[in-house]
Amino acid sequence: MDATADIDELQRVLDLRRLDTPGIGGEEHNFQGWNQPKPGDVLFGGQVLSQCVVATSATVADDRPIHSFHGYFLRAGSVFSDLTFGVDVLRDGGSFSARRVQAYQDGQPIFTGMASFQRDEEGLDYQDTMPADVPAPEELPSLTEQLAHIDHPLLEGWVFKRPFEIRGVEPAIQARFQGEQKASEMFWVKTVAPFGHDRVLNAAALAYVSDYNLLEPTLRVHGIPWYTPQLRMASLDHAMWWHSPVDFDDWLLFDLTGPRSNNGRALGTGRVFSRDGRLIANVSQQGMLRLKPKS
Repeated sequence: MDATADIDELQRVLDLRRLDTPGIGGEEHNFQGWNQPKPGDVLFGGQVLSQCVVATSATVADDRPIHSFHGYFLRAGSVFSDLTFGVDVLRDGGSFSARRVQAYQDGQPIFTGMASFQRDEEGLDYQDTMPADVPAPEELPSLTEQLAHIDHPLLEGWVFKRPFEIRGVEPAIQARFQGEQKASEMFWVKTVAPFGHDRVLNAAALAYVSDYNLLEPTLRVHGIPWYTPQLRMASLDHAMWWHSPVDFDDWLLFDLTGPRSNNGRALGTGRVFSRDGRLIANVSQQGMLRLKPKS
């Protein structure tokens, strides 16, 4: 694996090109995005999320970092179709700014979202406590090490090429189920090579990686491996709240739960802590989850 190449690909995903024409929906700002190759030729939702963070941030003053984002996945995207992002300026107030973004392919919106930005300021300060007695990342095997002996196209073409190293507290369940059936899990994550300290890019990278595992606690509680042939999953909506700057050059802890699955849907929620115990973000996602009966 070439860690530098994987990081270069992430940087390319986040390097949008501003266009001189209005967005397809008449939006004031318009950006061209790059599609990351993926097995199955369907866009990774985290790619689109991260690019929406970059596109909306590019229309806001530098002293107003993103603090929340809410979006809906409308259609499956293709790695073969041009991808653009139209951004509307909704409001610039004394402290807060609001933006609407639509991602388009083939003249149709595939994703729609709203982002809010705020100047840093002093205020009441409280946070949840980081989980206690979590093994340090140095004590855990990487996801790649756990799965190295398994031959599967999604591993070689996707998981092993990720720009992030993941070290789970629970055993991996990609190819077969193992460990306890419970609706929770934790994992450490950081970039596979130095990423830098740009605040917008780190916030966008967190949006990217947050789409990896949010529904995995639901699979874990039901004892279902990812690569079950009858399993069908897709992200429906995604919400994030950034509480402080993100730094992917050090380990971050994701603490995930799957509080509800029913009606062909599953809800995943997560808290993200820095290594020194700061709660830096919260994230939630609902997805389609169907287990078709064996024929």
